[in-house]
Amino acid sequence: MTDRPPLYPRRVSEPLNVFEYESLAAAKLSDGAYAFYAGGANDELTLRENVEAYRHWHLRPRVLRDVADVGTSVTILGREISLPVLVAPMAYQRAAHPDGEVAMAHAAREAGTIMCHSTFATATPAEVAATGVERWFQLYVPRDEGLKREFCVQARELGFSALVVTVDLPAVGRRERDLRSGWSVPPELIVPSVGLRGLKPREYVAMVSPSVTWDDVESLASAAGLPVVLKGILTAEDAVLACEHGAAGIVVSNHGARQLDGVAATIDVLPEVVDAVAGRTEVLFDGGIRRGTDVVKALALGASAVLAGRAPLWGL
Repeated sequence: MTDRPPLYPRRVSEPLNVFEYESLAAAKLSDGAYAFYAGGANDELTLRENVEAYRHWHLRPRVLRDVADVGTSVTILGREISLPVLVAPMAYQRAAHPDGEVAMAHAAREAGTIMCHSTFATATPAEVAATGVERWFQLYVPRDEGLKREFCVQARELGFSALVVTVDLPAVGRRERDLRSGWSVPPELIVPSVGLRGLKPREYVAMVSPSVTWDDVESLASAAGLPVVLKGILTAEDAVLACEHGAAGIVVSNHGARQLDGVAATIDVLPEVVDAVAGRTEVLFDGGIRRGTDVVKALALGASAVLAGRAPLWGL
């Protein structure tokens, strides 16, 4: 028998999983910033269920299959990426790390995946574009019509390959952690899309239109000249409407449980959405992703790929 190196050649001291990275991030961030990133709406029931619901979905392993040569690449909206995990849109990343969205974009590029750039990013779309990462632009549809058109044109001209329209924010969620901490985006950080500094997250989100309807989907696609992905679908009924109104893709998402407490964990509603879509549009998924097995379960239930938010953020 030939000698083989030990499976674990040394004692591991660095973080091994997302939960350990979160603990390190909590120690480094201010209490208010950590509360903003980690918190959910009201009693945080859905926040916990997003993570815990995976326990009720069990893997069914098949054996005696040739797995000597496997791959993780997938094709999403016609673009091949190296793994079925995209970086979800997240606001104010420079409050977590000085390089914020730019560092996140470099990491996504190295991983060979797509980064979603938030409307409320603290880096400009041009800065993110300069990294060479494959990128989608996430849009909170603003109240101001001129600003809405500007976002759409900017997304196209700066080489974003899709427009991700968040549809589950008609009103600002009540996050008690934020209310207790009183955290504001640090005044030294500017949110380029709106050109303002030092506001509380609720004040930024108050700029979002509460009047967006299904009729806006096709007009946004036309204005941007890009495929539109609707983020925030939780029911079969809305999945069908998304298909009927020309969405190129949907994201099964409850906004990281940050907006409406008491809705179902996303993994629990994924099967009904996949069945309703019946292959007519791309189905992506987010919510509670903490392990590779969580990704596998979402893919097995019909998602084309998943979006991860908090997990990569703790890595900053």
